[in-house]
Amino acid sequence: MKRSLATKTLILTAAGALIGYGGYWLGANRSPGGSGGHGDRSAPATASPSDPGRRVLYWHDPMVPGKRFDKPGKSPFMDMQLVPVYADGGETTGVRISPTLQQNLGIRFATVRREVVTESLDLVGTTQFDASREEVIQSRTAGYIDRLHVRTPLQQIKRGQSVASVFVPEWIAPQEEYLALRRGGDTALASAARQRMRALSIPDSLVAELERTGRVQTHQLLTSPVSGVVSELGVREGAQVTPGMTIAKVVGMQTVWLLAEVPEALIGSARAGMRVSATAEGNARQTYEGKVREILPGVNAATRTAQARIELDNRDASLMPGMLMRVRLSAAAAQPRLMVPTEAVIASGTRSIVLVAQGDSLRPVVVTTGREIGNDTEILSGVDEGQKVVISGQFLIDSEANLKSVLPKFESEMPAAPTNGGGAQTPAPNRMDAMKKSPNAAAQPDKPGKAAMVHTAVGKVEQVSEDAITLSHGPVPTLQWPPMTMDFMKPAPDAFKDIQAGQTVEFDFVEGADGYLLKRVVVAKDGKQ
Repeated sequence: MKRSLATKTLILTAAGALIGYGGYWLGANRSPGGSGGHGDRSAPATASPSDPGRRVLYWHDPMVPGKRFDKPGKSPFMDMQLVPVYADGGETTGVRISPTLQQNLGIRFATVRREVVTESLDLVGTTQFDASREEVIQSRTAGYIDRLHVRTPLQQIKRGQSVASVFVPEWIAPQEEYLALRRGGDTALASAARQRMRALSIPDSLVAELERTGRVQTHQLLTSPVSGVVSELGVREGAQVTPGMTIAKVVGMQTVWLLAEVPEALIGSARAGMRVSATAEGNARQTYEGKVREILPGVNAATRTAQARIELDNRDASLMPGMLMRVRLSAAAAQPRLMVPTEAVIASGTRSIVLVAQGDSLRPVVVTTGREIGNDTEILSGVDEGQKVVISGQFLIDSEANLKSVLPKFESEMPAAPTNGGGAQTPAPNRMDAMKKSPNAAAQPDKPGKAAMVHTAVGKVEQVSEDAITLSHGPVPTLQWPPMTMDFMKPAPDAFKDIQAGQTVEFDFVEGADGYLLKRVVVAKDGKQ
């Protein structure tokens, strides 16, 4: 009995050991890292299989932007294998986003369309007197202001209303002479005396009054020739006046001028004859119509604006000088223009970009923009009618695109270098980490206005595109960088024409606004020609 129990125990123990070993063997063979319990050594051969007919530039973790690896293996950040990026452009011409992810990101599209739109400018302006309606009241004789009927500038006045009464001493003698000759019956001499009074600027109305009453007229009454506002008053009571002296200026208010401020960048779009629709801040319900009379020459040095002179009808006297108005200038004829929603344009400061849909991928395209008209922006070049562009979610797409070097990057973290030959990599320290660890680097921060520091390195050319060169370079001591593969921007599309993939080059670069910019690229002495 005891022998039978011992036998059963031995059999159960052996079976448990066999099952445990089998489970271990099975788990090891199914491990992503390799097979046969040697996953670490075989990881490069089995991690993220790549197409043998395509050259791999580097491997990356799609979930961690900015990290690149020069060997395959398991991601140090996520429980997944690194993904290869190929040199044939299959991963660099665009960013693929599944329909599910598009829905989750809230991505919306719009079609590039050609519309017949009327060009318009939205401006602000202020009203002022219409100088073309200004009348000048002058004295034609020497005398004194006996009485002033207008006391202050900006006083309203009617046509024919008295402005001032001028006492003219030199009129007395000619009038007395004329009366004496007339009483003496000498018609010829009386007629000559009458002509002399006209030469002395005695009005015909005063001569007629002289003949009717027989009394000398010593005062000239100056009246307003138009209804309007006294824009200028140049005398006071008792003041002496001389011939040609301005007594006052009166401007009519049937029309007013509106001076609209045109930004310097839009001067070419503002033209004489454009229709005008203006509203006053105090009464937005009333609209005033008019036309641009002229664009005044000269730009204000302080505001960098020119002025468009507009004439507005003011027969109802609702407008006064100095009023602030909102102005819209509209072209007389509409023109066909290529338009996209303004929200589709990503402005980086130096260029404008739209994301164009191509099949199941999105491609950034540099465009030349024109004017904004309402909620749309005119496209002068870069895209064609009928193409679809992204109008929402661009910045989330930009984050995905940075993984594949599609859009210009502002990456503070640098790619990683392998720590051993086992295939698993650890992330390389970024520049900020390096500065924290290096007292010398941290003690010398960049200063505004300081010339950009030039860094030198040696590397292998992996790919040459229109605007960038992909280099696998060695350490960069001046930046505390380890060896890595990354893109460097070209200063111009036709720069470094002789540089080809596969060459070993020595290059200089600086840190710019859109990334790292190449300054010099030459083939190293031992590089391939």
